[in-house]
Amino acid sequence: MTQTKTITKGATRQESKYKKPHLWQVVLLNDNYTSFEFVVHILITIFHKSMDEAHVLTLQIHHEGKGICGTYTYDVAETKRAEVLRLAKQGQFPLHCKLYRE
Repeated sequence: MTQTKTITKGATRQESKYKKPHLWQVVLLNDNYTSFEFVVHILITIFHKSMDEAHVLTLQIHHEGKGICGTYTYDVAETKRAEVLRLAKQGQFPLHCKLYRE
């Protein structure tokens, strides 16, 4: 979206107004088969959580059924989701990861 503003007689300047991109939450869902250690590994390697943060979030996922791993622009969130699913498949775990618009 652009708007034209008059500066002086006859001279104009284009101003751009950009919207902030929507943010997306990357959410891990609990299942009965994926190991605690694997979820901690995912949180540390993909989401750059500390060991303590990863343990707390893994327990939250286990007890509440899901947990927010991070909030990102769509491209970053989708890349992280794809990486989680790739590693889960490689490790033969049924771990699910979803994106929710904030």
